[in-house]
Amino acid sequence: MSKTLFLGDEAVAQAALDAGLSGVYAYPGTPSTEITEFIQNSKQGRAGEVHSIWAGNEKTAMESAIGMSYAGKRAMVCMKHVGLNVAADPFMNSSITGANGGIVVVVADDPSMHSSQDEQDSRYYAKFALIPSFEPSNQQEAYDITYAAFDFSEKYRTPVLIRLTTRLSHSRAGVERKAERPQNPLHIEENPKQFILLPANARVHYRTLLGKQDAFEEESFKSPFNQYIDGADKKMGVIASGIAYNYLMENFEGGQCPYPVLKISQYPLPSKLIARMVDECETVLVAEEGYPFIEEQVRGILNRTGNIIGRLSGALPRDGELNPNLVANALGLPDTYGAPVPEIVVPRPPALCVGCPHIDSYHAINAAMEKYGKGKVFADIGCYTLGALPPYNAIYTTVDMGASITMAKGAADAGLRPVLAVIGDSTFTHSGMTSLLDCIYENTPVTVMILDNSTTGMTGGQDSHALGVLGEICKGLGVKEDHIHRVNPLKAHHEENVAIIEKELEYEGVSVIIPTRECIQTLSRRMKKQQAAKKN
Repeated sequence: MSKTLFLGDEAVAQAALDAGLSGVYAYPGTPSTEITEFIQNSKQGRAGEVHSIWAGNEKTAMESAIGMSYAGKRAMVCMKHVGLNVAADPFMNSSITGANGGIVVVVADDPSMHSSQDEQDSRYYAKFALIPSFEPSNQQEAYDITYAAFDFSEKYRTPVLIRLTTRLSHSRAGVERKAERPQNPLHIEENPKQFILLPANARVHYRTLLGKQDAFEEESFKSPFNQYIDGADKKMGVIASGIAYNYLMENFEGGQCPYPVLKISQYPLPSKLIARMVDECETVLVAEEGYPFIEEQVRGILNRTGNIIGRLSGALPRDGELNPNLVANALGLPDTYGAPVPEIVVPRPPALCVGCPHIDSYHAINAAMEKYGKGKVFADIGCYTLGALPPYNAIYTTVDMGASITMAKGAADAGLRPVLAVIGDSTFTHSGMTSLLDCIYENTPVTVMILDNSTTGMTGGQDSHALGVLGEICKGLGVKEDHIHRVNPLKAHHEENVAIIEKELEYEGVSVIIPTRECIQTLSRRMKKQQAAKKN
């Protein structure tokens, strides 16, 4: 069968479509965004009327997927690792409700924080929820695992988690597809208590979940995605999970590792295979991307620590991505680092695009805040986070989605004056509205600037849920109409915009300023499409 060149994200998306997917729910977040975009652009997806509209945030995405499962259909929910924090409430509870139609939760972790606030490891969430998880090592396995995951979910009536990492999500390889399956028919669960988590029901469901744990481990022991590859040299054994398996094998010509290797791509851990390796090998190296998830469990399962090395022992670094050289060093092999980077090559940090509307917004903010000193502007997650860098140096906090408004509120509650919160239009609808509601409830003296560029710019230009209605949303939440301002972030309007900001900073209550101008990148793409349409 012929192969198709896929990103890891695309392999997951195609597998879900081939497995009979009825709906994908997601909020864009690097490195997971391309999964949903692939389905949105897929002829197969459109022909099957697969639901693929972006959700308002990860929590609503997870809840929608549970609802589709309730109706008997197969659903996938996608997010980056910090997005799972937002979805944690329904995610954890979904392990108690269980699944009707298959639910696959795909989470893309970001070791080394290429575009994230932290390095958290989503495997812990699966263990926390007591559900199986999968960690593909390559694009073909990403496809095969996703295809099989829906069957697994329905067999055990449980959600499952697939963990990707940046390097796998955003690299390409040839993938062989399997046969397309039809979508499930509508089918409401016959047990009326399954999705009603009253304590009396939930206790029963929880005991049922606990009763599945031995079966989950047995599935891992028998799984084709977990392999024990024997080796002649027992001085060392290697447990390698996900993409770390590739980093290991790149150190050996022809992939012929002399040591026993236990490849892990399905959890919970197959304790019998781990016990075999630890018993047979003098020292065991645990190579895994992210936290020392496996290493901690190996030490605990076997109550043995002396011959287990990895991230906890210092054989591998605790932070950052793995690579073949780090694994080589841990094995005592010569590294293959190339020549050092020449001094003439200088770092090129990201910057706001030329013509970006946020540039004029930050110039206005800096002018209005000049007399108040530094440290009173709270910002959020998005392109506008680059306002922390020169030449703007305009913002002083970035913690999580929606935090700018509530951090500004907390600072105002502490007595700091004035305080200004900066948030994007998409981030505002993601998790800023409830933050603003807290401010409105107490009439906290906070000025909120919602930078409206009509898109989710940081992740490639997805549609904003607030398009054209930000002012109405703020008014509906309770902001007084005479303290809601739409401004045009252009140099020609600089003095006018500064005056509005200065006026609202003096107001002892909640005010909202909405600089409105389309993202220069989405504008450029839209104009090119219009020109192409005229030619045709």
